[in-house]
Parts: sequence; structure tokens; C-alpha cells
Amino acid sequence: MSPIDPLTAYVGAFVDELAESGVQDVVISPGSRSTPMAMAILAHPRLKAWIHVDERSAAYYALGMAKAMGRPAALLCTSGTAAANYFPAVVEGKLARVPLVVMTADRPHELRDVGAPQAIDQLGLYGSHVKWFVEMALPESSEAMLRYARTTAARAIATAAEGPAGPVHLNFPFREPLTPDLTSASLWEGGRRRQEEVATSYVRVSAGQKVLSEEELDQWAEKLSEVERGLIVCGPQEDPRLGESLHRLAASLGFPLLADPLSQLRNGSHSKEWILEGYDAFLRDPEAVKALKPEVVIRFGAMPVSKAYLLYLKNHPDCRQVVVDPDGGWREPTLLGSDMMYADPVRFSEGILRRLGSAPCEDTSWSRLWKDLNQRTRERLATASRFQEPFEGRIVTEVAEQIPEGSVLFAGNSMPIRDLDTFLLNSPRQIRTMGNRGGNGIDGVVSTAMGVGAAGNRVTLVLGDLSFYHDLNGLLAAKLYSLDVTIIVVNNEGGGIFSFLPQASQTDPATFETLFGTPMGLDYAHVVPMYGGHFERPDSWEAFRQAYTHSLRQTGLTVIEVRTDREENVRLHRRLWQEVAESVQKRLKGEAG
Repeated sequence: MSPIDPLTAYVGAFVDELAESGVQDVVISPGSRSTPMAMAILAHPRLKAWIHVDERSAAYYALGMAKAMGRPAALLCTSGTAAANYFPAVVEGKLARVPLVVMTADRPHELRDVGAPQAIDQLGLYGSHVKWFVEMALPESSEAMLRYARTTAARAIATAAEGPAGPVHLNFPFREPLTPDLTSASLWEGGRRRQEEVATSYVRVSAGQKVLSEEELDQWAEKLSEVERGLIVCGPQEDPRLGESLHRLAASLGFPLLADPLSQLRNGSHSKEWILEGYDAFLRDPEAVKALKPEVVIRFGAMPVSKAYLLYLKNHPDCRQVVVDPDGGWREPTLLGSDMMYADPVRFSEGILRRLGSAPCEDTSWSRLWKDLNQRTRERLATASRFQEPFEGRIVTEVAEQIPEGSVLFAGNSMPIRDLDTFLLNSPRQIRTMGNRGGNGIDGVVSTAMGVGAAGNRVTLVLGDLSFYHDLNGLLAAKLYSLDVTIIVVNNEGGGIFSFLPQASQTDPATFETLFGTPMGLDYAHVVPMYGGHFERPDSWEAFRQAYTHSLRQTGLTVIEVRTDREENVRLHRRLWQEVAESVQKRLKGEAG
């Protein structure tokens, strides 16, 4: 048997270590320079290769899988601008703390900066948006270099997964010839450690949870027990254990618990007596903001979606703001934070509860006011179904009633995530909510949702027409991999969120439409069948319900377009907010009704 060649040995060792260290899924965008890695990945018995020809969509697809599974996904592309197309998803991954192993093929050193085709400067291409960058060595088959390949693979995966999670970038220069010998009997053996003849990962990386000392927990329990006007806030996060722990903490302290729509606290079987979901609506009222002056706010998870909540904090700058973050980092955009606490949220909550006791606190005038305002708000928001007009807020209420247990509701940015915040009311149903709230962009949302679907989830995606247009290429994954995804496109002919912003009243109509409204006049009925999907455009809420429930009984891709009017949508939103404000003001004045 002839000795294995350096290229084959090197990529074989690296790719095998990806699998040994826990990677299961690799998204590949085909190209020439990435041939050695692509062929090895496709041949490896424990790696699932997903082919996506559009690099921008491919990166978001990997992002969606990693978000849904909570473990690193890898992605591979060829050299040149292919690597540059990964950039938006890399940015989202860094800000949203999603573990990605980004692998880019490159020209060898002698072909850089000399005018060679498809050669750009890929060194540090993603800048500070990755946790770690490595310019990989050229392939060799010495034992030292095979150990280097395995160590680097294991380190990259561990670095991506370690909190705060995020992307890492490995750049692979390859010389021609580019085709590895996949027939080699020792293809995956190079550099392996062996213990009792059982292959193991080359480097095992272990990380513990961040915890506060017993003395610190004693101090915090004492401080919090003395607070009368406290709040607990939970922003976007994915820990399924947190809902019950935070609810018990809120009940013990007598602190209302404000739950972001992506906190996973509004849905599920955990208790919800202290969980409030209507704050985005009633904190729009200045009198409510004035009456609800807090002493302490303890936030878990990322910053909530609600701008009303952000302005509420800024109206009370003397309030002590505590951020509990399990992974470190700095997620405190108000510039008012007083305490950054790097500790596991569940262990922190349980530590405080052990000291205070888990018996629920009796309602105080503080907690009763919050609960009453929330209940009044729920009652008003629940009436959104009375609007027979194509009201965008009603889409959330309709979907929330019909979406299957155990499935994912993914909200696009701009108006859909804000409508989710306003209209997703507490429910015992098991629904996972997701969104791209790192960079908050409207690009790549279709592909991210497809990646969530590829992780084995039935997905309902609600997004705007501009966001849908931005990522039409993402629909290809549904066709290639038979993904069960329902996409609800809210088509208001442009950027609906701008109609709520000062630009709508501070610019003339023609300028507003040109710069912000941006109507496109596209008929998506012609696009969806190209990707093997089914398209519906219901003309009533009854037809919408039928289309949506029908899509849930089908396999594959369904796109449901709901056409709305931007001005009418603003009017209906403001009408509901005014009704909430009137009800809130009655409570503040001590009136009934």
C-alpha cells in the first residue's frame, strides 16, 4: 500500500476531529479551492453535509441549525468573495452568541497579492466579529502536523461553544492538486490518540459554570429582601430551565416578572402568575411610567425587544440595574447598569431562594398595580381579533392559537418581532420562539428559519415582504431537503416599521415612499413554485386560518402572503394602544372598568 499523501492525511485528520469533537452538521457551498475539505466532509461517516450554493444563505442556514441545536455547526466555502458573503451571518453569530466554525479555503501564499484570480485578503477577514482566527498551515503528513490539525479543530470547536458562544474562523491555504485520495484505508487515522483501541477526541475541553460565592449570595439575598419596588426582567434566552426558577424567585421576592417574547417564559407548563407580557403596551403611557418607579431591576438574558421598556428605564436612571449573565460579555445598552453579575441564572435564582425560602410573597400595592395593569392590557390586546381588516397584529394571535405544540415560531425583524412582543400572550402551550436579535437585520431570516427546520423542527416564520425578498435564495433549502416550513409574508409593500417612526411625519409623501416606504410591486406567487413550494394569498381571516391549518397538515414549504395597508396598520395599532392607555389611566385613578 502506498503511503498516504500529505493533503489527504492533513484534511482527513482535521475533518475527523470535527466529528470526534462534536460537530455533526457542515454546510458546504461548492467551489474549487475548497475541494479537499468538501470531499473529505462528504465522505466522513459521522458528518452530515448540507449543500447550499449561495454563501450568504448558507451561512445563515448554519446559524439557524446552531441556534436550534445549541451546538456548533460548521460551514465551508471556496476562496474570494465567497468568504465575504459569510460576513452578515458571522456578525449575527457573534452578537447573538451562536457557535459557528467558519472554514474558508484560500490560495497559497505565493498566489496572494500578485493578481491571481479569485484571491482576496482573507486574513482576519471578519475582524472582531469572530472569537478566534487561525491561518492554517499548508498540508503536511508528519505526525507533528497531523496533531496540529486535530488540536486546532478541537480548539476551534471548544472556543466557538465556550460562553459567550460565537463564530471562529479558520482559513485553509491549499496548493494544487486539490483532490484527496478518499480510498486510503487510513484516511481518518492520522494523529489520533488511542485508549484501549477506542478513538477519542484529541483534546477534551471542559468548562464549568460561573457561580457566585456563598458570601455574595448571602449579601444579595439580604439586599433584595429589603426592596419593596423590584422587577425581574427576562430578555431573549434559550435555557428551558429558567422559566420555573425565575417564577419562583419573583413570587418569593414579590417582584413582577417581565417576559420578552423570546425569553421562552410566555409559553410552557411553568407557572405564570407573576409573569407579565403586556408591559410593552402599557409602558407607552407616561402616567404608568411615572407611577411604576422601581428601586431595583434584575435582568436575565439579552436586552428585551421593547423600546417602551428601554424608555421606561431611562425615565428612572436612579434605579439600581443588575444584569445576570451566565457567560460574561457586556450586554447593557442603557448605560445605566449598576451591577454586572457573571453567574448561571438558575443557580443564582436557586441560591437566593434557599436563603429567602420559596414561600410566595403576598401581593403588595406594587405588585398588584403591575398585575392589574397587565390584566387590563391583556383584555384589550385580546380584542385584536375583532378587526376584520388585514391587521398585522392579528396575524400573531391567529398563529399563536393554531401553531402545533412543540414547534417553532420564528419572527422576522422590524414589525413582526414587535408584533410578537405585543400580541403573544401567556399560554400553557409548548412553543419555542426564535428570532435574529443579534444584529437585528432583515437579511438572512428565511435561511436561518430553514436551518432551524433542518434541526428537526416544524417552523412557522412570520416576516415582512422586504425581508422575504432579501433572502429568496434561502427557499432552495426547503426544496433540496424537504423541510416542513410555513412562511407568512406580511406584504405591506415596503418598510412598514418606518410608518411608526418620525420619518413618516417629517418628510413629504414622495420622499418618504422613495427612501423608507420602498414599495416593490412584486408578485411572489410566481417565485414560490420555482422552489417547489405552495403559495396562498387569503382574502379573509377565515381563509387565512384555513390556509395556515392546511399548511400544518402538509409536508414541505408553504408561503402564505397577507396583504396589508401600512397607514391602516398604524391606525389600528395606535387605536389599540390608546384603548390600553385609557384603561390604564382608569386604574391609576382608582376607577373601575
